[in-house]
Amino acid sequence: MSAGADTLELALRVVVVLKGLNELLLLTFIAQGALWLLAGSQRQHNLIYNAFNLVGARILAITRRITPAFVPDRHLPAVALFWLLLAELLLIIAKISLVLELQARPAA
Repeated sequence: MSAGADTLELALRVVVVLKGLNELLLLTFIAQGALWLLAGSQRQHNLIYNAFNLVGARILAITRRITPAFVPDRHLPAVALFWLLLAELLLIIAKISLVLELQARPAA
């Protein structure tokens, strides 16, 4: 196998790991939102909601840092969801392009 193919395989593995981490964050964030709706005013006493909130609070903190100040805090969950979905789309595109490039290379 050539050095170029090794590099492509390494890049593909990195993209797959990043995609998996992004999916984990995305599903945790969506689950927290679902529990926010289902648990109502008692959500602060829900153990699972609090576990999801550990991840969700960090996602919102990162979103607050990269979002302009004129965006109100109440819109941050929607903006965070947008960024996570955008990252997922970009990682899907990167994965597809790397797989197609690896398949196009002649076998050694």
